[in-house]
Amino acid sequence: MKGQHKCCYSCLTCPEGQISNATDMEKCMTCPEDKFSNQERTACIPRATEFLSHGDALGISLIVISLVFCFLTAVILGIFVKYKDTAIVKANNRNLSFILLLSLMLSFLCPLLFIGRPSKLSCLLRQVAFGNIFTVAVSSVLAKTVTVVLAFRATKPDRTIRKWLWKNLTTYLLLVSSFGEIVICIFWLINSPPFPEHNTQVAFDKIILQCNEGSSIAFYIVFVYIGFLAMFSFIVAFLARKLPDTFNEAQYITFSMLVFCSAWISFIPAYLSTKGKYMVAVEVFAILSSSAGLLGCIFIPKCYIILMRPELNIKSKIIFVVK
Repeated sequence: MKGQHKCCYSCLTCPEGQISNATDMEKCMTCPEDKFSNQERTACIPRATEFLSHGDALGISLIVISLVFCFLTAVILGIFVKYKDTAIVKANNRNLSFILLLSLMLSFLCPLLFIGRPSKLSCLLRQVAFGNIFTVAVSSVLAKTVTVVLAFRATKPDRTIRKWLWKNLTTYLLLVSSFGEIVICIFWLINSPPFPEHNTQVAFDKIILQCNEGSSIAFYIVFVYIGFLAMFSFIVAFLARKLPDTFNEAQYITFSMLVFCSAWISFIPAYLSTKGKYMVAVEVFAILSSSAGLLGCIFIPKCYIILMRPELNIKSKIIFVVK
């Protein structure tokens, strides 16, 4: 202390993460990574671990929402199977509708991989499963969009060419679009696969159990690829929204892609600005909201016609039929 005897001095408090457990120590001791210093800076206390668990209110809520939407999708799939020979189901390409509904069911179950203590297997599966399932769903929507356009534009060629276009082209489009995401995920898993990690940098009193994506570039490429398919489908459906379809399939697809893209555009800043379990919750919410948008915009109007207005579910009321 200035102006005092040499034996007069003041004690400084150790910085965060360090302690002094004896009198007159010249240096503070650093706590281990799994511990933090108490308020008095005299002892190291074990850090609490944090992750989006099945016991959290947030985790339970997301699980319930996922299962409810999965059940609703299964009910809609059952309705489409039961009324598969009716005009409105045929007109919307039964096979693509079944594939889309199955992929939506799986997408609603995807959040279950994100909830719980991260493990090596769950970290490997969560993003890869999500990416491929969503690619199949968006590719199905894109194929349905192409079907709608071809149904009105491909009227001049003979019946054989038209039949090939409506059936085989959409199947090939679905397979090729899905295969692109599979290739991206294979390169990701081979070169830099995701793995579980203990993050001690986010909070001084907590250890965040999370999945390290391994390669951030591959992680964002997966999202960009899905976004590219969604935007392409949105553009095609938007340009075809005024086609004279009785139930305006192109317009429904346009709305569904608008909801889908809005959910994921909102996801990006929210994901980057959150940490810990809330970052996982944001991605789960984006998965659920975008899947619900596809389900609601594309299938709910058709279920209304099938169940509530069966007099409209006849061939004479449909402009075109794709078997």
